[in-house]
Amino acid sequence: MFIHHVFFYMSPEATAADQAALRAGLETLTAIEAIQQWHIGVPAPTDRPVIERGYTFSWLSIFADGAAEEVYQKHPIHLDFVKNCAHLWTKVVIYDAI
Repeated sequence: MFIHHVFFYMSPEATAADQAALRAGLETLTAIEAIQQWHIGVPAPTDRPVIERGYTFSWLSIFADGAAEEVYQKHPIHLDFVKNCAHLWTKVVIYDAI
């Protein structure tokens, strides 16, 4: 199993339309066949000192293995997402786990 978890941080000045555009871009990724499971998330309303809540969206994708995740990284849909949506975020943090 290979887990790819991405946290997208948008500018505080991002509009509702900007947020909708990023969410729509993330939804395009769900068509990539190499993904076994996926989830688009937003910060939960939990409030403890160790919880990071500064991100706008999280993208969790689960793959059979690292080779499948590499297919995802090179997939045209993923490449289009980065090209078309990179202007919408100010920071991205990625956690990959096996």
